[in-house]
Amino acid sequence: MIDAIGRPQSVLVLGGSSEIAQAIVAKLVPARCATVVLAGREGPRLGEATARAKAAGAEVAEAVPFDATHIDHHRAFVDEVFDRFGDFDVVIVAAGVLGDQAVDEGDPVSAATVITTNFTGLASAMLAIAARLRHQGHGRLVVLSSVAGERARKANFIYGSSKAGLDAFSQGLGDSLVGTGASVIIVRPGFVVGRMTEGMAPAPFSTTPDAVADAVVKGIESGAAVIYIPSILRWVFALMKQLPQAIWRRMPG
Repeated sequence: MIDAIGRPQSVLVLGGSSEIAQAIVAKLVPARCATVVLAGREGPRLGEATARAKAAGAEVAEAVPFDATHIDHHRAFVDEVFDRFGDFDVVIVAAGVLGDQAVDEGDPVSAATVITTNFTGLASAMLAIAARLRHQGHGRLVVLSSVAGERARKANFIYGSSKAGLDAFSQGLGDSLVGTGASVIIVRPGFVVGRMTEGMAPAPFSTTPDAVADAVVKGIESGAAVIYIPSILRWVFALMKQLPQAIWRRMPG
């Protein structure tokens, strides 16, 4: 159970090898999070992330296979993980891909893979997770969304639309959990300087995986519903959404 000051003792991460997920886990483990289950595609990165969690002091740190695009397997995956490890105080949804807009626009299959990985596949898994959180009567589902979903730009509308779908779904799912003891926290970072964006020019108000992790941990402790990182982006995008379409189309990539 999450203790009186908001510190969880167990966490399940979908997308366990992501930089942001690893940064969050690195802050949770020293603060009494004893059980860490990292779900993702099997490979060296997932194994390394699990080893880091163990080295940080987790009593249980295990990797389990998970693929957001394997929708038919999600319910069985969730039931197996919860049955094996017990209740989870926090579930972090951090799986996702950036894609390549220039390629994806000309390849519908590639574009659909981005959308499935970032939205529809995760929505499938989140429904199964929410059912377990509702049954256990507690837990926080932390969803890594993005300000890119606030209003899609021509330079990244495939990625942006996938995050917009995930964000809207998460809002509704959070509303459906009110009164159950479980809740949803939506995290909307700006441009995150890291492995996924390597080689790209940072956008204004850029952030880092470590800064996102700090904000997420504070949000878990406080029970926040929505987190912008940095916080100024809440007001920036409140304004951006009001811009006339003719001006929005000329926004730089």
